[in-house]
Amino acid sequence: MLFNTVRNQLKKSGYILTLSCFCSTFAFAASIECSNHNIELGKICSKKYEEQRTQLNTKFLTAYLVTDAPLQLLHDTQTLWLNQIRQCKTKSCFQQQFDARIDDLNFFTSMNQTLTQHYLKYEHGKIAKQPVHLKVHQLDKDKLKIEGLAYRNPNNRIETQTISLLSYSTPSEKNEIIDNEKKCQYQFDYQKALLVVKTKQKGCERFTGIYRPYD
Repeated sequence: MLFNTVRNQLKKSGYILTLSCFCSTFAFAASIECSNHNIELGKICSKKYEEQRTQLNTKFLTAYLVTDAPLQLLHDTQTLWLNQIRQCKTKSCFQQQFDARIDDLNFFTSMNQTLTQHYLKYEHGKIAKQPVHLKVHQLDKDKLKIEGLAYRNPNNRIETQTISLLSYSTPSEKNEIIDNEKKCQYQFDYQKALLVVKTKQKGCERFTGIYRPYD
């Protein structure tokens, strides 16, 4: 009798502890925090975007729990995204940004991130005001795929909201990159705590700068 009582109490304690840990994780991993009348988030926290926020928070939590990408990358790309969506002036802009972030989170959840090195452009110790996200994918032991996305004003037409970079290289030639589309030539200087991207060509400067790696 006493044993059963103690066992039931332990079960309840274990359940409460598990629930507490899950709730703490959810609170930490919530992607959009609208409590306490968050003025900075403005329209994002309004009633009309409640469904989108709920969907995004669920996707963020899923990515947080299952991705093998660095968790700091999830939070920093979330900061980048929030900076973008704050600029929106129309309903379509808001919806496009919600859709884009959900696509990003699906990528973090579904793809093997251990073969991808992520970089975000930084200026003065913060994510650049004109943000850029670089990805270096290890396709196989002899082939690399370099992708870049430079973010512009989200109120632009959808086809002009970003500038892309795409290049293929090898581990031995990864310091000299040529954009397949624009034929821009870049010098990638991989250092221990940062990546420095340079170019001598005019009109190709958008991807130059200092990047933080996410390991």
